[in-house]
Amino acid sequence: MRIESMNKPGDTGADVVLPVCVSRRFFLKVAGALGSGLVLGFFVPESGRLAYAENDEKYVVPNAFLRIAPDGTVTVIVNRLESGQGINTSLSMLIAEELDVSWSQIRSELAPAGPEFKDPFLGMQMTGNSCSINHCYTQYRKIGASARAMLIAAAAQKWQVGAAECHTENGVVYGPLDLKSGYGSLADAAMQQPVPDDISLKDPKNFSLIGTSVLRLDSRAKANGTQQFGIDFTLPGMKVAVIARPPVFGATVASVDAVKARAVKGVLDVFKVATDRGGSGVVVIADGYWPALQGRDALLVKWNTFNSNKVSSDQQLIAYKELSKTVGTVALKADVSALAGAAKKITAEYTFPYLAHAPMEPLSCVIVLEESACTVWAGSQLQTIDQTVIARIAGLKPDQVTLNTMMSGGSFGRRAVPTSDYLAEATHVAMAWRDAGKSGPLKIMWSREDDIRGGYYRPVHVHRAEIGLDKHGTIVAWDHTIVGQSITAGTPFEALMVKNGVDSTMVDGMGAPYNLPLKLTVHHPSVNVPVLWWRSVASTHTAFVMETLIDEAATTAGIDPVLYRKKLLGDSHPRQIAALDLAVKKSGYGQMHLPKGHAFGVAMHTCFNSVVAYVVEASVTHGVPRLHNVWAGVHCNRAVNPLSIESQVQGAVLMALSTTLHGAAITLKDGVVEQKNFNDYTVARMSDTPKVQVAIVVSGDAPAGMSEPGLPPLAPAYANAIARLTGQRLRKLPFELSTAVQSKATAP
Repeated sequence: MRIESMNKPGDTGADVVLPVCVSRRFFLKVAGALGSGLVLGFFVPESGRLAYAENDEKYVVPNAFLRIAPDGTVTVIVNRLESGQGINTSLSMLIAEELDVSWSQIRSELAPAGPEFKDPFLGMQMTGNSCSINHCYTQYRKIGASARAMLIAAAAQKWQVGAAECHTENGVVYGPLDLKSGYGSLADAAMQQPVPDDISLKDPKNFSLIGTSVLRLDSRAKANGTQQFGIDFTLPGMKVAVIARPPVFGATVASVDAVKARAVKGVLDVFKVATDRGGSGVVVIADGYWPALQGRDALLVKWNTFNSNKVSSDQQLIAYKELSKTVGTVALKADVSALAGAAKKITAEYTFPYLAHAPMEPLSCVIVLEESACTVWAGSQLQTIDQTVIARIAGLKPDQVTLNTMMSGGSFGRRAVPTSDYLAEATHVAMAWRDAGKSGPLKIMWSREDDIRGGYYRPVHVHRAEIGLDKHGTIVAWDHTIVGQSITAGTPFEALMVKNGVDSTMVDGMGAPYNLPLKLTVHHPSVNVPVLWWRSVASTHTAFVMETLIDEAATTAGIDPVLYRKKLLGDSHPRQIAALDLAVKKSGYGQMHLPKGHAFGVAMHTCFNSVVAYVVEASVTHGVPRLHNVWAGVHCNRAVNPLSIESQVQGAVLMALSTTLHGAAITLKDGVVEQKNFNDYTVARMSDTPKVQVAIVVSGDAPAGMSEPGLPPLAPAYANAIARLTGQRLRKLPFELSTAVQSKATAP
């Protein structure tokens, strides 16, 4: 991986920091049960929606963002979900940089649900929108800087010298006359110091950690198998529950014969339970997962599906295509009258299937329900909402629910469900268990089959486009319609995401940053299939459509696709051009001669304020495409941990590649999901993996998001390479390429 400057002359590289208000009013020092040492909390009110006492010192926060133990160990509390994106390491780097502590002293923990851990901009505790570093960049740095100032103040007081006479280095405060003390020995005294009202942050030119490639804090534990994920968590006396859910979403139990299930050794109880979307199911509770699963397999359940809308994918696709031929709700306005007289036209119809998130770790949680309290351990991505839902179902207040955030083996959005489906079901199970006179911890587990068939998919979409070009190849009109379910309708996010009948989670990525006369209308049909954001949300399909059509327009105009994109960008988008130029430079596009039967493909996309451009090398043999090399140019502003960014892009490439492979689709027949496991729902294997090289544009601006932006442009870049080889434009994911197609080009 390389980090190279693509800034124009005159760029200062100075940080543009986010406007986070950090003052003594919102710092809380916490002791008590945590024992001795320096403990700093950081509290952000929820935009005035909650009432607070005038004296914030009355609040005793049970958790903090920073703990310095007497032995000098520094524990950073991460207010997000770590699901493989490396946020434990990157957020800890921000504190370590300003605290001026050796990286070997740093540890991290995931924060439980709590108001003190809410995102400083969103007013809720969550992980999503690729905003963890972006939103916490200043917050975490100021926590580290404040702790450092308090340690210096404690040392100065101890030595009876001025604070200005002291400095820090690698977890040690140095004073005049060779005085020095480690942070651990100063931690208790530092707790007695006032938290500074104003604090100065390091000048970025003095960074020693931020911007360097740092190995992840959890690397060793994951490598040796000691890392505990949510599914690994156990408690003494814990029982395991699995649920037989209705085959059609929202259906209910008509009758159940549990005689054979109860006869399975280890099965303790069987009863009906409420499931997601108003449905009901049957839960089997046993001494372990295997007897619970065997018991579930032995159930004889009849389902009431008469009132359920039974979706069939083939019929749904026909209906969507017909709907796409009609004018929908206007999302973008433009005059497209020039289509009638256009010198050349492109007409295209695109289709995209439902997609499962399919994280490596299926859903699970451990729950202990008592009369006036509930404790849960889960890989929650929406802690604030999940805590509230659990409390509502259990008849408790949110502060009576302790939600411990566990590391998760992937998520990609599946653990950020506005209905809190899997935790809501777990709470219903715990209540039924208690009502049966039982007590103790329960682990509710999903099998891989439950995960694939359990819903909350990336929605099906159909795009229809008509593009007009003049004789010079300039796009003079673009008429576009999208059909797809709204992800946020009926959820707490609707007011924010749906404007004038258009759900932004379906249209983001259309048009901008290109200067285009684009008219866009949308249809949001109601379908009995639960849908959810999937890594990069709207960009999973909008980027594919935009970047393959732009590429096709370039070919139609007889202009190189890189030059065509840069012409459309103009002078107003230097970040996009820098990323594209960097990918082109590293790939040798336009300079290097590829082997016969190979071709370059190009695509670029902006989402979550980060730009990723890809140049890929692909081939087609007997109608079978193969991706060989990927060169990425990334502009995400300041790179806190370049190694983490490289990993994010590599993972995104592999996940995006999965969407192109045969079998990468969720389909339904008569309301029932047809796929069950990885044997019939395709994900990329090691044998599919290309070589991925990542280069990052150097920037001094505050970091943007990087968890998701690497995914959208990969599939269109790959499709564009295939089009250069075969002349066939791919209009759907996963790819469908005729075996009769023969290569028509070997190099650009």
